[in-house]
Amino acid sequence: MKNTIIKYGLYGLITGIILFLAAILLGKGLSYSTQEVLGYVSMVACLSFVFFGIKHYRDHVNNGVLSIGKSLAIGVLISVLVGVGVGIADYIYTTIINPDFANEYLETSLKTMEKTLSPEEFQTKKAELTQQMQDYGGSGFMAFLMFFTVVLIGFVISLISGLILQRK
Repeated sequence: MKNTIIKYGLYGLITGIILFLAAILLGKGLSYSTQEVLGYVSMVACLSFVFFGIKHYRDHVNNGVLSIGKSLAIGVLISVLVGVGVGIADYIYTTIINPDFANEYLETSLKTMEKTLSPEEFQTKKAELTQQMQDYGGSGFMAFLMFFTVVLIGFVISLISGLILQRK
């Protein structure tokens, strides 16, 4: 089990770093909402190794037998490694490639809100969002959020994969 997790987890980790940095660098001219969609597509692509890792374990290590619990354990541990890769890529982006990302994102979000909210609501939301960015806008916290998001999506993919691949 350990070898399967390490093998497929490292595949996902490396893919995560490459896809996220590629999406960030190639998608510079795109809107933040389009970049967000690309980010989620990249996450799911990296997490495809969860399915293949679980399938490999069932077919080549465990003689065609797989319980839902084993598949969840394998899938979540692979997801953790993928999450580390995505978190590293996010940290590199927000510290080296674009250290002003948090401020740019805040400005873009405020411009969008200003168009859709009343002046009173906008001022309230602006104060809230500005405070949130000051409290949580650090590169380490953003990398942790990316890690957590990947692991959460990985859990769902592990559950679905386990249900599909389960054999007794």
